Amino acid sequence: MRLRITPGSNLSGELTVPGDKSIAHRWLILSSTASGRSLIEDLPRSLDVGSTASCLAALVPSVRPGLEAWSRNDGPAAKPGSSTWNAHDRTGVTSPLEVQGQGRAGIHLPSHDLDCGNSGTTMRLLAGVLAGAPFTSVLVGDASLSTRPMERVAEPLRQMGASVTTRGGHAPVKVDGGGLHGITYRAPVPTAQVKSAILFAGLEAEGVTTVEEMVWTRDHTERALRALGAPVSISADRTTVSVEAFQHEGFEGRVPGDPSSAAFIVAAAALTGSEVTLRGVGLNPSRLHFLDVLARMGVRTEARVDHESVGEPVGDLWVAPTEGIRSTTIAAEEVPLLIDEIPVLAAVASRAPGDSWFLDAGELRVKESDRLAGLAEGLRALGGNAVAEGEDLVVAGGGLRGGRTYAGGDHRMAMAFVVAALSASEPCEIDGVEAADVSFPGFVGALSALGARIEVLP
Repeated sequence: MRLRITPGSNLSGELTVPGDKSIAHRWLILSSTASGRSLIEDLPRSLDVGSTASCLAALVPSVRPGLEAWSRNDGPAAKPGSSTWNAHDRTGVTSPLEVQGQGRAGIHLPSHDLDCGNSGTTMRLLAGVLAGAPFTSVLVGDASLSTRPMERVAEPLRQMGASVTTRGGHAPVKVDGGGLHGITYRAPVPTAQVKSAILFAGLEAEGVTTVEEMVWTRDHTERALRALGAPVSISADRTTVSVEAFQHEGFEGRVPGDPSSAAFIVAAAALTGSEVTLRGVGLNPSRLHFLDVLARMGVRTEARVDHESVGEPVGDLWVAPTEGIRSTTIAAEEVPLLIDEIPVLAAVASRAPGDSWFLDAGELRVKESDRLAGLAEGLRALGGNAVAEGEDLVVAGGGLRGGRTYAGGDHRMAMAFVVAALSASEPCEIDGVEAADVSFPGFVGALSALGARIEVLP
C-alpha cells in the first residue's frame, strides 16, 4: 500500500489503540498452559499475535477449539473513511478468547514444525515453554526472522538442562526439552524476550531460577505471574527476577492498549501541535520511558491510571498541544527501554532545530529490518538529514522537505515515516505501509479519523 500524506492537518479527538502485543503473547501462553478456564478480551488482531496463537493451537489440543473460534472472528479491518470506521472503537479487536487449559501437562508433541512467522517474541518465548516439555520440537520463521539472533535464548535454556540447537545462531530452533533445573543467569544483552523465556522455563525447573539484567526491561511476564500467584521475587531496582516451579490456574483479563502503538499517535499529535486523548492504554512504567524522552523534547503529556488487569496498570494518556520540538540525546542505557519507540522518536527529532543522537542503538540492526540504516535512509528520502554512524543514529533536524520512501517491510518503520510526514513542508509518499498491520491494524484509519490528510494511492 502506497500513501500520500499531505501535511498541515490539526489532529483532534479520542482514540483507543489495539491491545498490547507484548502482553497478548504472554497471556496467550499463560492461558494455554493454565489449569482451568481463561477468558481474554481485546486480544489485538496483529500478525505476530496470530503466530503465537497458531503455534499454541498445534501444541495444546485442549485450547485449539477456543483459538480457532477466536481466529474465525478475525475479520478484515474497516478501511479508512468507511462507514464502519469508528475512532472510539479499538481497532482490530476480535471476539473474546475462551480456552480450557489442562496445565503444562496439556502440551503435546506437534505434528509439524511450529511456524512463528515474523515474530521473534513467539519464537523466543515458546522456546522457554518448550524447554520443559518432554519431546522434540522445531521453531521456524520467515526469511526475516531467520536472520535474527537466537543463541541469546538458546544458551540459558541449555544451562537449565534443555538441548537447544540453532543454525548458525539463527532459526530454525530445535528444542529437546525436559528435566530442567534452576540457574542464575546474568544476561549480557538486556531483553525482556529472553528474560521471559527463562522465567517460563523456570516454572518447570527444580529449584530457583533467577535472571539478572543490567537495566530494567519490560516486566509483563513477572507482573502476570505474580498476579496469578506464582512465587516471584523482584529486586528493589527491578533488574533481578526469580521464580520457582508453579502451576497457575485460569484467569480473566482485558488486554490494555499497546503503549508502543500509542507512541505513534502521541508523536503525531506532538508534530502537528494537536490535543489528543488515548483511552484504555497500558501504563506499565517499564513501557513509558518514551514519554520522558518526549518531555525533554518539549512534549507535554499526562498519564492517568484508573484500574489494573492481571497486574497491568491501565488508564488514559492525554497529549497537550506542543509549541516546539527540541533536540535531545538518547543515552546507551536508555535504549533497552525504548527499543520499539526509537523509530518514532527519530521521526519527532527530524522536526527539532538541532542534532539528536541515539547512542549505542546497534540492537536496532537486528530487528525486523536494520532500523538504524533504514531510518537514516528513509528520513533523507523524505527531505531530511540523518545518518547511521556505527552503532549510533544522528538526526540533524530542521524538518522534512517532502519526498518518497519505502518502509522495507517493517511495521514500526512504516508508521514512523507516516508520522514524520505529517509535519513535512511538502507532501510525502510512503510505500509498504501495509506492514503496520503487524502491530497496529487500522493505523492509517486511526490517523485519518483524527483528521490527518492521508490518501491511498493506486
